[in-house]
Amino acid sequence: MTSTVLHAAAGTPLAAEGEINPIGLPWGEVLIGVIGFAVLLFVLGKFVWPQFEKAYAARTKAIEGGIADAEAAQREARDALEQYRAQLAGAREEAAKIREDARAQAQAIRDDMLTQAHAESERIAAAGRAQLDAQRAQIVAELRSDLGRVSVDLASRVVGESLEDEARQRRTVERFLADLER
Repeated sequence: MTSTVLHAAAGTPLAAEGEINPIGLPWGEVLIGVIGFAVLLFVLGKFVWPQFEKAYAARTKAIEGGIADAEAAQREARDALEQYRAQLAGAREEAAKIREDARAQAQAIRDDMLTQAHAESERIAAAGRAQLDAQRAQIVAELRSDLGRVSVDLASRVVGESLEDEARQRRTVERFLADLER
């Protein structure tokens, strides 16, 4: 009864010979539809599905290869990072060594310059002392000479006689200077 209501609502006649068709279509159309569906499945199974499988396999392979390449690149990056860190540590050690060497050289240069400056100041001081000694000796000689003349003149006036004799003058001057030194 339901199929009659459906056919009546759809406007399709019931089977002419009194046979009831469960899907409501003539058997010839159902057979053509089944054959067409089978041909479609055969064509899809023979030509399309293999292409889909190839594309899927290629895509899977590309993805897996990409993952493997990414993992290899990550390992290389890790190795490069470790190498970079090792080089950086080596560079830091070398920089520290260079700084220490530079400090040692600077200290050696400073010590050398201080030694040279001390030696130069000693040399200048010694030269100054020698010059002062020479000037003092010259001044003492000039003073002795001047003092000798003055003392001879003074002694001549005190004694009342001329002390023209050089030996006598020398003895008088030396005696006078010895008295002064005492």
